[in-house]
Amino acid sequence: MALMDITVIPLGSSEGGLSGFVASLQELLAASGCSYRLHDMGTIVEGPASKLFEIAEKLHEHAFREGGKRVYTVLKIDDRRDRDVRIGDKSASVEAKIVSSAAERK
Repeated sequence: MALMDITVIPLGSSEGGLSGFVASLQELLAASGCSYRLHDMGTIVEGPASKLFEIAEKLHEHAFREGGKRVYTVLKIDDRRDRDVRIGDKSASVEAKIVSSAAERK
């Protein structure tokens, strides 16, 4: 299982906010069958790497279908194959280390 962090930004819009556009991307993700989580700066998606690349292309192209003339997409994929990784695992690992470190300092 791989994790993808993706941000899709249509450029040249006269509107200041993008929440409606982001909501339409979330609808596409819901139809993908992959787990995903919106965060303040993008969306994390979980799935096989090949499917994540397909999803990235769909999200990127969606911005053009919605009238975008230029689209800026930032994509990061962490494809770990030695063990199963899920959304939230990395954060949970760091938080556990913070708690452990704080307990050691007491």
